[in-house]
Amino acid sequence: MSGPDQDTGPRRRGFLAVAAAGLGGVMLAPGVRLIEIAQAGPAQAATGVRWGMLIDATKCAPGCDDCVKACRAENGLPENPKPTDAQWVRKIEIKEVRSGRTVSAPVMCQHCAQPPCVDVCPTGASFKRADGIVLVDRHTCIGCRYCMMACPYKARSFVHEPVEDQRADVPRGKGCVEGCTLCVHRLDGGQKVTACAEACAKAGHHAIVFGDLNDPDSEISRRVREWNTAQLRADLRLDPGVRYRGV
Repeated sequence: MSGPDQDTGPRRRGFLAVAAAGLGGVMLAPGVRLIEIAQAGPAQAATGVRWGMLIDATKCAPGCDDCVKACRAENGLPENPKPTDAQWVRKIEIKEVRSGRTVSAPVMCQHCAQPPCVDVCPTGASFKRADGIVLVDRHTCIGCRYCMMACPYKARSFVHEPVEDQRADVPRGKGCVEGCTLCVHRLDGGQKVTACAEACAKAGHHAIVFGDLNDPDSEISRRVREWNTAQLRADLRLDPGVRYRGV
């Protein structure tokens, strides 16, 4: 296997062959990209599904960072990050000016239905799967960071240093942009829960619900119907797949 910061030979050449035809970023069908064909990687995304999360800030404990730690462990990010290291999930505090009320909540890639990061990417490295998950193909990413500038949630990070001891199912590399994947490797492997939601439940908070927003019988859909929830920067009309309660 090649190192984390090296081109991947046949995979890279496969993409270049497609790009030479001027079709590197074309979508053939929902969830199927030419880059996947060039890499002989079958599309895993299921149509008719939209994965998302509901974060209940009324249950999110101030000072608790179990979701952040779980994300780092699951995806091979540094346990004790430097200021310049990638950060897929960050805990923030939101204060209401009038009342002084303060709540704590995690913020990550919002997996928008209309993702601006995809619109500005010049190579097609940023893309949205048929199931709503927004990802970055590190083999195609040129590190221009346009997506980072376009994201209103500041949810993407640039990898400045060589990546060592990375997980085989979570490829990372120096010079690439990355962010929350909704634990896509878990989903494609049949495990229908993200590491952050699992850790939050184990801690007894149950502040993160993961599921299919398109399934009216799923727990996340029932709660979105029953509770008053919000999308961050709903005024931008990006239709994020992450919803919040109590913010």
